[in-house]
Amino acid sequence: MKRIRTLSARTFAFAVILGLVSVLVAWNQDRLPEAKAYHSQAEIDAFRGGGQGLSSGANNFFRASGDCYGCHGPDNIGPVFANRDANGNDVNPIDAWRSSMMGNSARDPFWRAKVSHEVSVNPGHQTALEDKCTSCHAPMGRYDKHLMGAGPFSIAELVQDPIALDGVSCLACHMQKPDSLGLLFSGNLKFETSGILYGPFGGPEEEPIFGSPMAGFVGYEPLYGAHITDAGTCAGCHTLITETADLDGNLTGDEFVEQATYHEWLNSSFNTDADPENGLSCQACHMPRIDDAVVISALYDFLTPRTPFGKHHLVGANVFMLNLLKHNNTALELTANQVHFDSTIARTERMLQQQTLLIETTVVDRTADLASIDVKLTNLAGHKFPSGYPARRAFIELHVQDDAGNTLFRSGNWDGTYEVVGHDADWEPHHDVINSEDQAQIYEMVMGDVNGDKTTVLERAKEPLKDNRLTPLGFSTSHISYDTTLIAGVPPADLDFNKYPNGTEGSGTDITHYQIAMGGYSGAITVTARVWYQSAPPRWMEEMFEFNTPAIDTFRDMYEAEDGSPILVKEEVIVDTSLEIDNLAEAGIRIFPNPVHDGLLRIEGISEKVRSIEVLDMKGSRLAFLRRNGERSFTVRLPDMPGTYLVVIEVTGKRLVERVVRP
Repeated sequence: MKRIRTLSARTFAFAVILGLVSVLVAWNQDRLPEAKAYHSQAEIDAFRGGGQGLSSGANNFFRASGDCYGCHGPDNIGPVFANRDANGNDVNPIDAWRSSMMGNSARDPFWRAKVSHEVSVNPGHQTALEDKCTSCHAPMGRYDKHLMGAGPFSIAELVQDPIALDGVSCLACHMQKPDSLGLLFSGNLKFETSGILYGPFGGPEEEPIFGSPMAGFVGYEPLYGAHITDAGTCAGCHTLITETADLDGNLTGDEFVEQATYHEWLNSSFNTDADPENGLSCQACHMPRIDDAVVISALYDFLTPRTPFGKHHLVGANVFMLNLLKHNNTALELTANQVHFDSTIARTERMLQQQTLLIETTVVDRTADLASIDVKLTNLAGHKFPSGYPARRAFIELHVQDDAGNTLFRSGNWDGTYEVVGHDADWEPHHDVINSEDQAQIYEMVMGDVNGDKTTVLERAKEPLKDNRLTPLGFSTSHISYDTTLIAGVPPADLDFNKYPNGTEGSGTDITHYQIAMGGYSGAITVTARVWYQSAPPRWMEEMFEFNTPAIDTFRDMYEAEDGSPILVKEEVIVDTSLEIDNLAEAGIRIFPNPVHDGLLRIEGISEKVRSIEVLDMKGSRLAFLRRNGERSFTVRLPDMPGTYLVVIEVTGKRLVERVVRP
């Protein structure tokens, strides 16, 4: 087993010299292509180093990100610029990673507060709890100690360990072995300890990797590893199963699935094992690939550019916590600056708003007394939405207004504490039909303890009381992983949850049916449907904030100072004027044919009483308009696609509406 010890300045300088010697030796042995320009030692010394605030140095097995920064950070030396795309944009992995939640996993104040909360509830379990939690949030500190046979790792050790504080750093992924891919979970990770790092380049059909500088400078040999772009590399931390304790702290032998993002992906159409041609791995979305040829290491101008290149964005949906980290950068001693965080926040918002959901709002039926409105959501993610830590939730806001802008109905609004209006005192059930403003559709996991009561203490969780989070495309209750990805609290009467119209599973959709009392109103209505996301909602904090520890108090102050407004995921606005009035005959107007098979809609009998005629689609978009100026007839060509259309005729004091169909 190869051990890499912390280097003194003298030792590190010696390692640099050895590295240069190894480069020259390799050069003389004709293992390199013909060299172009090469940099002076002065340039290298000026460029290489601690990576602008990043952790540096090494423990027995792992090295910190700052020591990778010299080659894999920004390149401003040239003449051949590394870590840039075809347009010259900086795409270096470390500056993209350093402001991600993974880059700050060990310093995350919410995580530290939650660990402190769990320990406060069950202080006798402190050693096991902290060791388990650091296995994913501080793997390079925790596993270095375990690999040395030195026992559990603690939060007290973490805060003093710069390698552990590097979070889910470069080597936490690139040192993972391929032989346990997708087989180990709950923070059980298997690392290569013989001084090898795996990457996506240098495969069987590619030019070999030039590894001498890495071996010389930082003591690792880079090798091709196909598994590094496989979703199984993420499995060890993104499926977490915890032990259950009763309210007295006694372990019951039960287990609870805290999160199962990897298994949700397995139970989806995105699974590359089931469909190698059409599937997408985790990395495909969270590390978006570009086809640009990128020189992946600075200082070596002769290197062959590599493609495709995976940007190390590593973003999900946690805008709230990224803003909190940004606003408390100095207090938390973070290594990313404001620009880094702004970039990551913008990427996160784009993923949340462009790659997460589709929304479709339909006025199904309407009278002067009742409006039936459906809101259909389609999950675009390769796992449940929301996924991951159980605090996360999404909810629908439906706002219906009259033609003067007055509110007729509103479900899913939130109050000054950022809590959903009408939220039940304990937890809001899943709704198939909503007919009251104090009901709201909230997609979330609610954990239940051994007594069947709601809890936010992870170690007390025994089973989900509710898990109506939107399933991914292809999700099935008959899949082998379903026991890890349960749907809970969705009543059997909800026939469209993850169901196609023919009743088969796997649609990744849900339709919420709203029944809204209209009180005799028959004018136009504006229907606004929005989906909002919260990663740290106030109800989740209540149990934790009952305790006072340094970690909880620190996070409470930061949390209360932060804007907790939900993040908008998707929005759709439609205008409906579809209320039928059966007096077209009295107006002497004939609308034909209906259905419109040839696409030509004819309106005849237009008298002087008619002021205007408007033809709309069901989303309220205008297709044709006539302001009468003596015309007696009007012909409209409808779009070629099948659909339902509205003819709105304004006569003196009235708006007459008729639906027409193009089959």
